[in-house]
Amino acid sequence: MLGYTWWGPIDIISAGTSEMSKRYGFIYVDQDDLGQGSLKRIRKDLFYYYQKIIASNGEDLEY
Repeated sequence: MLGYTWWGPIDIISAGTSEMSKRYGFIYVDQDDLGQGSLKRIRKDLFYYYQKIIASNGEDLEY
């Protein structure tokens, strides 16, 4: 393994279903399927996990 990559850091609209409710990122975006919300970004637990992987150069993969 040469590195760790993520699809996208923030929640994005699903390309297949055009839904915002499918959350893929490690930063939550406050927006629903109708486009309502504050658009505030909130770090998920996975944000800190990925940060730890990077900081340890892949040595610490425990979640």
